[in-house]
Amino acid sequence: MTKPVVTDRPAFAFNGYFALIVSLAALLVAGGLGVRELASPLPFSGPDNGRIVLLALLGVAALYSLTGTYSLQPNEAAVVQLFGAYIGTDETPGLRWTIPLFSRTVVSKRLQTQEVGPLKVNDRAGNPIEVGAVVVWRVFDAARAALQVDSYRHFVGSQAETGLRHLAGSYPYDSWSSGTTPATLAAGDESVAAAPSADITALRDGGEALVEELTHQVAQRLAPAGIAVDEARLTHLAYAPEIAQAMLRPQQAAAVIAAREIIAEGAVSIAIEAANTLAKHGVSFDDQEKARMIGNILTVLVSDKDASPVLNIGAHRPS
Repeated sequence: MTKPVVTDRPAFAFNGYFALIVSLAALLVAGGLGVRELASPLPFSGPDNGRIVLLALLGVAALYSLTGTYSLQPNEAAVVQLFGAYIGTDETPGLRWTIPLFSRTVVSKRLQTQEVGPLKVNDRAGNPIEVGAVVVWRVFDAARAALQVDSYRHFVGSQAETGLRHLAGSYPYDSWSSGTTPATLAAGDESVAAAPSADITALRDGGEALVEELTHQVAQRLAPAGIAVDEARLTHLAYAPEIAQAMLRPQQAAAVIAAREIIAEGAVSIAIEAANTLAKHGVSFDDQEKARMIGNILTVLVSDKDASPVLNIGAHRPS
């Protein structure tokens, strides 16, 4: 990045209403005196050519002075230049006036948003992903924004994209996939469904930490152009279509395992409660028969399909 060579300083400009009134008054005076001079009633004394030239020059100067007026809305700034040399920056809203020879470039200082992506990049593990973000930015130094870069709006878009690509390449998509490749998943290796490491920050669950880092990265790139970043947040995050199906398998496996753990825990409680209830009602059976009954109950409760077990709750004992 190039070091800033200009920064905002007050420009030579003042109230445009006063300049407008003075210019219009001079124009009316020049026009009135010129008409009076040309319509002189004396038959042998013609108009004074020198005076007419002076009045014409006064009228032209008054008209040219009107081109120095311009208006600024709140949160706007005018960067004033003279033949390419930076003069200053005027940030006072309303009707303003400066020397007509000065050129003026109006720069908005309002909050603006820049959408980035979705971009197709590789995460830290090398997996292709799609990522998008929105950047909230504003100009804090109008001189830098207008003179340091060719187009500060285009500069915001390109640098925001660069920061987003850098962030996406620095973290894995998910904490469990930090050492995973699409080839491993396509081969059917389900060992990647192990518990995720708590020490790994991932794009999917990075939260506010990633927002702060992305904001810092983009702001650092835009600061030389006089642009501040209030917030940069991810708006789109997904695996690329070619590996999306393979990458969903570990997540589906983890969800199935978690569901089966809950079902198994509840089924064991129900089976034990059933055995204790039967024992309270005088149904006698040994440990082997109790284990068989509990196994059948678990089969009914845990099975994904309808089951028709035979419940053996005890052997007949003759009196």
